[in-house]
Parts: sequence; C-alpha cells; structure tokens
Amino acid sequence: MSEYAKQELEEAIISLASTLHKCEKMQESGRLLSSQKTLNDRRVKALRIALALIEKEVRCSDAD
Repeated sequence: MSEYAKQELEEAIISLASTLHKCEKMQESGRLLSSQKTLNDRRVKALRIALALIEKEVRCSDAD
C-alpha cells in the first residue's frame, strides 16, 4: 500500500470510522429487516477489516 500517502490513509481512517459508527448505530436500532440486517452486518465486518489493515499500514510506515 505504499502508493498512498500517510495523510491519505489517515483521512481514509476517519471516513471509514464514521461510516462504521453509523452502521453500528443502525444495528443497535433493531429496525432493520432480515436482509438489511445481513447486509449491514457484512458492511460492519468489511469496514472493521479495512480499518485494521489501514491502521496496520500507517503503523508500519511510522516505524520506517
């Protein structure tokens, strides 16, 4: 992922974290239908993975 600047990665973290927070709030609301809940659950999982990978990349670039 070295083709991305550290600032770009940090901005992506902020954006993804915001989206994750909104998806988690929807999960907590209990107002989602079954198919919507499944889709939202998958989004939450994907966002958590993406955040973890980006944060790992930022930490590795800090170590260099």
